[in-house]
Amino acid sequence: MSSATENGGGWLRDPAAIYARSFEIIAREADFAHLPPQTHHIAARVIHACGLPQLAADLRISPGLQQAAQTSLRQGCDVFVDTEMTRAGIMQRLLPATVRLRCLLREEETRQMAERRQTTLTAAVVERWTFLPGRAICVIGNAPTALFRLMERMAAGELEPVAVLAFPVGFVGAAESKQAFREMMRQGWEGATMLGRAGGAGMAAAALNAILLAAHAAEKPHAGT
Repeated sequence: MSSATENGGGWLRDPAAIYARSFEIIAREADFAHLPPQTHHIAARVIHACGLPQLAADLRISPGLQQAAQTSLRQGCDVFVDTEMTRAGIMQRLLPATVRLRCLLREEETRQMAERRQTTLTAAVVERWTFLPGRAICVIGNAPTALFRLMERMAAGELEPVAVLAFPVGFVGAAESKQAFREMMRQGWEGATMLGRAGGAGMAAAALNAILLAAHAAEKPHAGT
């Protein structure tokens, strides 16, 4: 009997039970053996967002991602996202009060820059990002062009994010951009990505949400002290 109908012949209605059962299934069906143990909570959230345990094999997550991102969030970094879809998926209630969640996609200056440079809106979004070294987390959930431009600026020393969550999706440039970012991770950049064509705003947001949830849980014992 499926997990959705294990409630007297009906469908499962208890949110907590659905949540727990989902992660039990992920633990049973997804193989995270190739990932550092301290990143498995991030991997599980990404798989939860897509419902495809087989994609776990394509996940790549740097071992220091949680700690680096958590420290930067505590210090009041910015979180930059490529699209409104990505922003919508982030659990904003878990963001520290000093953290700004920024999406520049709909701003007129972005549109004008894209027209001047004859590029995509999301690449123009990244062109407008400014932050101090190590004081931003970049979350890309839709656009390969955004990731390509971000990597160009990182390579040129113009931007130094503390971490990049790279999950562009699609058939043109998605796999190539993520493979290139994987090489940057090998050089020491902190981040997470999913190789191949799969990705999307839900997965990118899920990766950040996993970081936020773990950071929130780590702070709980110190509450009220």
